[in-house]
Amino acid sequence: MNLLIVGCGDLGTELGLRALAAGHRVHGLRRRAEVLPDAFLPISADLGADLPPLPPDIEVVVFTTAADSRDVDAYRRAYVTATGRVLDGLERAGSTPQRVLFTSSTAVYGVDDGSEVDEDTPTQPASATGEVLVEAEQALWARRPDAVSLRLAGVYGPGRTRLIDQVREGRARRPDRVIHTNRIHRDDAAAALLHLAGLPATPASPASSAGPATCYLGVDDEPAPLAEVVAFLAAELGLPPPPVGEVSRSRGGDKRCRNARLRGTGWVPAYPSYREGYRAVLAGEGTRHP
Repeated sequence: MNLLIVGCGDLGTELGLRALAAGHRVHGLRRRAEVLPDAFLPISADLGADLPPLPPDIEVVVFTTAADSRDVDAYRRAYVTATGRVLDGLERAGSTPQRVLFTSSTAVYGVDDGSEVDEDTPTQPASATGEVLVEAEQALWARRPDAVSLRLAGVYGPGRTRLIDQVREGRARRPDRVIHTNRIHRDDAAAALLHLAGLPATPASPASSAGPATCYLGVDDEPAPLAEVVAFLAAELGLPPPPVGEVSRSRGGDKRCRNARLRGTGWVPAYPSYREGYRAVLAGEGTRHP
């Protein structure tokens, strides 16, 4: 497999390393591609500007881009404009990838009542940035109806320790009401992308209000109350439980995401819940990528 990873940061680098270990050829596109591991075929490019010529023989392209801020315009540049530019560049190169994968977010679901969410749940984002992600998916599916969107929940792992840091520094709070959270370890997210890249291509289903069948929720097996997660982290760190207080969840809402469709393809998470995943992070397992 000849793979192009667009926006090859932390998640993309982990995906690339796994692809290389499996014997695939990996091109990594990012602003400073010289920082990528030696086995990558680097492509230095600013996705906000004209792209250099892209390889003509790409078989799979994976978009792992990330906005550089929570600003709506930054999201549109990263997810809508950049995706279109790369697809244009591949067309100019005469490259027609067999598979196109796109990393999106469970923020496309504006659910805030603790109910279950799956791929058939209508996309009704509660934030402007979530609306941009829906726009990006729809624009991609208009050009590539067979494209696959992996809607990731909160990604954590080496270098992604925001919640751990909040608990350690005494800034975390246990919500005064039940708020469910959804997570996936970075390594499981990368493994899911590589797994989906290797699946046989299937015809795309007609789009619906929830999007076509070619989307998956990238979450672990266990949605969990935020109070439970921060209390667990405090115990692992040898600290008392954080105090109860008001916690804003304007970005994440309150929902319980299901991974049954992704699991049904044969993907199995190495970290089925936050407990295994955060213990690995606290033990220093894994590598933080550039």
